[in-house]
Amino acid sequence: MQSFRTELENPIVENDIIQLEKKIKEFRDGNIPDEKFRSLRLARGIYGQRQPGVQMVRIKLPYGKMTLAQWKRIADVSDEYATGNLHLTTRQDIQIHFVSLDRTPEMWAMLEQDSVTIREACGNTVRNITASDQAGIDPEELFDVSPYAHGAFEYFLRNPVCQEMGRKFKIAFSSSDQDTAFTFMHDLGAIPRIREVNGKTERGFKVLIGGGLGAQPFLAKTTHEFLPEDQLIPYIESILRVFDRYGERSNRNKARMKFLIQKIGLDAFNELVAAEQKALPYSSYVVETTGFDKFELPTGELPATAYAIQNQFKFEIWKKTNLAPQKQKGYFAVYVRVPIGDVHSDVSRRLIEKLRPVIADDVRITVNQGLQFRFVKPEHIEYVYSVLESENLAEPGFGSTADITACPGTDTCNLGISNSTSISKVLSEVIDDEFPEFLYNKEISIKISGCMNSCGQHGMAAIGFHGSSLKAKGKVLPALQVLIGGGVLGAGNARIADKVIKVPSKRGPDVLRVLLNDYKTNATEAETFLNYTGRQGERYFYDVLKPLTNLETLLDEDFIDWGHEEKYATAIGVGECAGVVIDLVATLILEGEEKLELSKECINSKAWADGIYHAYAAFINTAKGLLLNQGVQCNTQTGIMRDFDTHFTQKGFFSELGNFQDLVLQINKNEPSETFALAYYQQAKDFIEQAKEQRKNLVEEKVV
Repeated sequence: MQSFRTELENPIVENDIIQLEKKIKEFRDGNIPDEKFRSLRLARGIYGQRQPGVQMVRIKLPYGKMTLAQWKRIADVSDEYATGNLHLTTRQDIQIHFVSLDRTPEMWAMLEQDSVTIREACGNTVRNITASDQAGIDPEELFDVSPYAHGAFEYFLRNPVCQEMGRKFKIAFSSSDQDTAFTFMHDLGAIPRIREVNGKTERGFKVLIGGGLGAQPFLAKTTHEFLPEDQLIPYIESILRVFDRYGERSNRNKARMKFLIQKIGLDAFNELVAAEQKALPYSSYVVETTGFDKFELPTGELPATAYAIQNQFKFEIWKKTNLAPQKQKGYFAVYVRVPIGDVHSDVSRRLIEKLRPVIADDVRITVNQGLQFRFVKPEHIEYVYSVLESENLAEPGFGSTADITACPGTDTCNLGISNSTSISKVLSEVIDDEFPEFLYNKEISIKISGCMNSCGQHGMAAIGFHGSSLKAKGKVLPALQVLIGGGVLGAGNARIADKVIKVPSKRGPDVLRVLLNDYKTNATEAETFLNYTGRQGERYFYDVLKPLTNLETLLDEDFIDWGHEEKYATAIGVGECAGVVIDLVATLILEGEEKLELSKECINSKAWADGIYHAYAAFINTAKGLLLNQGVQCNTQTGIMRDFDTHFTQKGFFSELGNFQDLVLQINKNEPSETFALAYYQQAKDFIEQAKEQRKNLVEEKVV
């Protein structure tokens, strides 16, 4: 592995990259266990692919925003380190695939030259913070949520509170009650609110917590109808502290925050959140909003070369489905329907070059894997269309039934059960060719995931599919679980789709035909699909689709998945979505020392709260190591503290500490002052020294 040198202006970022390079070398040399290294690289956006020996790298783009320079940088990096394909995700990230692990530090350094990060894009961290793609231009918005999404991104990036939680944590900001960011399916969602107090307008948010999809979907619960804007980030930090301390860590299927709330109840959860207030570094945190309302408008200078539209009929449809008037008078947002979210680097560079004069330097990735260009003048719409048409990206029906969302599935993901990308193209063709009227329908969403984990958001779709399998004639064939009736109700409310029936994958297009024809035939005039499916009920659709489940009429092609030529076989690898790892005793105690060193660095920089939290993590990691050394399994941080008292302090070990739980939980009973930070650090340091000696004695006893 060759070393490299960065020339980045931010020393924190540069050190982060150098540390990644160092850890990769230690891993290659056999000094870091595979499971531990997995946790480390996931927190740096590096995700193992289905194909051995290569990585998917996820690029974190807060609220889906990228400048034209950042877009070009990502395209260039994909050419150099990956395949040249940019995959747009439902979380407004960009993923590139087939990257060599050894080249990831160098690749990261290249991205950071245009302030693009991969830090905490995967793993048990605060994932990319999403927002409505119309934020800042939405005619219905009370105010622009972009600065708040950006402020939260900056505040929690590298924050010690959320580096090694039991599971990932997802945040979304919607621009209005239309809830286009789907706040209801997030760990925390925020929708803007304003109120008048003594003649003064105050900003705030409706806040929801505890949502999530996956195999067991939960709708988020409202905790505040109005939380003042300066209280939002402290509130999020309080929640993260509670989730970190009380969340499940052994059973990944129960480790999301929604399960913690379900287990202890919302009232008890809120009490724990309130108990964290004293320990917070800020009781009020004002997000900087200046500058977000200033737009660098395009020059409007069209190239001298002539241009022409090839398909005028399609252009007229496109104008009705892919344009949205902005709140800024005289400007339009242009939406681009990107099939399965894949856009090549060459296409990206040509779009940047040709569109630069007529779009703002602010491109948004949408939550349905598309692109949005802003501040387009009416007189430039025809030119923009011609450019998109030349790149085969001018399909009408953005956000319509034909604009299908799909995760990568078995193309690259370890957890994929059946193909989701190829079938999404087939289903889109069914709409385009057989149901063109649905190009105008933005209510009936179709979403596909390669497995039950809902990366393609099938659990909230009007018509959803997720990968599965069936057995017939002594063989296994690819299948699709069909879900029906999900949808957005607005203001944080929604309906989760019902699991209805499982069919062979090759019959997916027929499922779509049956459902749309049934709706066209039997719905009352002006009845929405959401209301229709709710009225008919799950059993009705089971009966309607039952003929498609007949396994006696299977053909040979039914045993071959979409996009494949070989016979289907299930091949599920080890998933890394959660980043759950098997911690080893030695590495845990070593981590405790590393956390202590980080604590010292923060205290030296007068970052008292961060120093305190690193010291807290040092206590926890070290105690967990000693417990595992005794064969005691721990699944929460509160359990670690309780078990340590049971197995050590109550048996006379570390007796000078008193109650270990009381010692550690000083963290939320003291303000983050210099005095407490220094004292807490010293206590953690003393504990680790004693723990190392204790483990040495325990090992010697076992040897004897």
